[in-house]
Formats: sequence, structure tokens, C-alpha cells
Amino acid sequence: MTRPPRGFGGRAVAYFAVRDLIPLYAVYALLFSDTGLSTAEISSLLVIWSVTAFILEVPSGAWADAVSRRALLVLSSLLYAVGFSLWIAVPSYVAFAAGFVLWGASGALMSGTFQALLYDELAACNAASHYARLMGWANSLAMVATLVGTALATPLFALGGYTLVGWVSVGVALVQALLALSLPSAPRAVEADDLDELPDLTGGLVSRYVVMLQSGLSEVMRHPLVRHAVLIVSMLGLLAFDEYFPLIAREHGASTETVPLMVALTVAGPAIGTALAGRTARMGGRTMAWALAGAAILMALGALEGRWLGFAVIAVGYGIAANVMIVAEARLQDAITGPARATVTSVSGLFSEVFALAVFGTLALGSAWFAVSTMVVALSAPILLIAMLVPRWLPRSGFGREAEHDTAVRTNSHGIAERVS
Repeated sequence: MTRPPRGFGGRAVAYFAVRDLIPLYAVYALLFSDTGLSTAEISSLLVIWSVTAFILEVPSGAWADAVSRRALLVLSSLLYAVGFSLWIAVPSYVAFAAGFVLWGASGALMSGTFQALLYDELAACNAASHYARLMGWANSLAMVATLVGTALATPLFALGGYTLVGWVSVGVALVQALLALSLPSAPRAVEADDLDELPDLTGGLVSRYVVMLQSGLSEVMRHPLVRHAVLIVSMLGLLAFDEYFPLIAREHGASTETVPLMVALTVAGPAIGTALAGRTARMGGRTMAWALAGAAILMALGALEGRWLGFAVIAVGYGIAANVMIVAEARLQDAITGPARATVTSVSGLFSEVFALAVFGTLALGSAWFAVSTMVVALSAPILLIAMLVPRWLPRSGFGREAEHDTAVRTNSHGIAERVS
């Protein structure tokens, strides 16, 4: 098994994780409220954020396949920093809205782009089998960074109020930009047999963008293996009911002071689960199916119990589900063979958001008649159905592909890494 280039894995994981080391996350809603915004106005800002990211998700993936992915990751971090700067420099509804537009665009530019750069750099070194391990650690450390950033908000606010919290957050975003600059600009890795099908990439920037957009969408539509992997990863967006864990704790009598500790327990589960993705990346489809089904059952039982024991059970279930999600995303990357890897990954991200929105809508409507914990139990049922599809729809582990095919990688005239025997 070939190892990744020296230092690359650490830089990639650090780039991904540091994005969530943002103290402003913990207090930005309070900043908006103290500036004079109503609850309705704050809600409208969140809608602007979500809609921006939703609209730009797939187009940004196509750009990542047409231009330098490293440059887009740098731009993503800079937009992130500018958005926070606006909030601190000119706090007002217009500035907050502009900041959320920039944040949404930043997230869309990073989504798909980072995964594609990471996978193609590893593939170019014959080390694609390390993808699940690195993405697992990246997601795990991102969760830890979120907890650290949240904890830092209290002393920073005590020292300098929203201003200090905001500018420290801007500094973190700029650190991420520097980490992005340290990443390689990986060639696109495709199978040698697919080179004859590649579009002409010698045209202008706009034509290259259109070609890559068409190529990525075509691969999702025409190749069953890719299409099914995209659907499995997308449907795991139904796990978005974690946003409602605090309400479950409250329903079962937890105090306001206790709720954050119980929710932190549920964060620890996925942090451990994703960190172990490298160890579970080889598991077969049936094992994945049983793991996902078990996770759904554990989360449902934990939601019904709702106290400390219940949240410990939820943590275990959510940790298993998070592990399966990382492995499923790695299988999707293994299935992609065309030049538009970031576009295909962004399509998956787009539909994940659709399923997450379905969860939010279901809970918003159902909560008028049912307890939140009951709704979470009901939403665990579709996860069982997804588990049944996993053995049939997800490709097998890509481990051993390099050894089986005895491949080497060379770069063709289009800058695409070509695997040849």
C-alpha cells in the first residue's frame, strides 16, 4: 500500500478542521439580537445562507473541475474571512446578509472541491486507499475544533466583547487560507480506458466550465454505480435530526445548564466514529448495512429514553452512523472515473441538503402533534431502508486496486493523471 506524500495528510486534515475553530459560531445569533434584529430577521438571514449554498453547490463543483482546486479553496477561506469582517466592522442587517451570502458561497466552493483534491492527489500517488482514513480524521478533528472554538468564545468575549471574538474568527479563516496555499494542485485522476471519452479541455474558461458541468452530471446519470453511490450518500442526509437533540433533552426534563453537556456527549460519538473510518473502510456491504441499521435502532431507543443513558446510547449510534457515512463517501470517490470528480461530489452534497431539508420540514410539521423524540424515532425508520440498499448499491472497497492493476500514474497533455498498466 503506497503512502501519501510526506506531510500532505496532516496539512489536508488541518485545513479541513481549522474551518470550525470559529469562536463566533457560539455568539453570532446573540450579536444579531443585540444589534436590534428580531427573531424573524435572524431567521431570514439563515434562509439567505442556506439558499446561497444550495444554489452554488453544483456550479462551484464544476468550477473546481475547470480551474485550480487549490485556488478555489484559498478563495473560499478569503470569502469566509471577509464575511466575518463585515459583521464586526459594520454590524447591520445588510452587512449580516452580505456576510451570509459570502459564507454560503465559501461553503459551496469548499464542498466537493476539497474531497476531489484530496482523492486525486492520493490517486496520483497510488494511495487512494488512504482517503477514508484522512477524511475520517478531518471530520473528527473538525468536531473537536468546534467544541474548542465554542469554549474560547467565553474568555474572548469577556476580554473584548463581540469585536475580539469576531476578529479572532477572521484570523482563523485567514489561517485556513494559508493552509490551502500549502496544498498541492493535484492532477485529475481517471482510468486510462476513459481517456478517449474526455472532452476537449483546450477551450476558454467558460467552455471548460460547461464541459465539466455536463461531464459530471452525465456521469451521475449514465453510470449506475456512481448514481447509486450518490443516492446512498445523499440519503444519509436524513441523519440531520441531530440538530434536535437539545430539544429531546429538554422534553425529558433536562435543565438548560445540563443540555449542552448532554449534547456534547453526542458530539463525542461521531468524533470517535469518524476517526476510526480508516480502520473500517474495508468492511463489506452487509457489514455496513448491519452497522447502519444498528445505528438507527440505537438512536431511536436513545431518543425514547431521553436522559443521560439515552444520550449515551444516541452517542454510540450516531458515532456508528458517522463512520458509515465517511466510508460511503469514500466508496463514492472510488466509483467516480470521469474528469469531473468535484462536480459529482457536489451533486451528492446538493441532494444531501435536500434530504436534510426534508427532515427539518417533517419535524416542523409533525411537532404540532408529536413530541420531538417521537418524530426522531419515526425518522430513524428510513435509515433502516437505506441500510437494505447499501449491499446492492454501494461499490465494494477500493482497497487493493493499485496492487491488482499494478498501475502507475502519468500526466497527460490535459494535466489529467492517467493510470496505466
